[in-house]
Amino acid sequence: MRDSEPDFTKAKVDVYGLSFDDVATQAKFHAKEKLSFRLLSDPDGSVVAKYDAAMQGRPFAKRVTILIDAKGIVRAIDNQVDVRNHGTDVLEKIRELRASDE
Repeated sequence: MRDSEPDFTKAKVDVYGLSFDDVATQAKFHAKEKLSFRLLSDPDGSVVAKYDAAMQGRPFAKRVTILIDAKGIVRAIDNQVDVRNHGTDVLEKIRELRASDE
């Protein structure tokens, strides 16, 4: 995702990451990984639970991508995240969704 950030910007797509980590831990990770997108903290797991993205018996969220449009409607959920191609895969899905809206 990090390496595809210029393409997301060009496509006018906002990218966020979400985890159980507290804000301080996320800030360190954000700096270490040189991320340009925002990270959201969900320490009580309430948001992760609403999207059924919690790992069973572990304090981690699954790697899930949820595409939400400007109206707040969930348009797609990807539970099969391949981190090597993920930015490209997400951009392709966004193009498909936008084309279907025309």
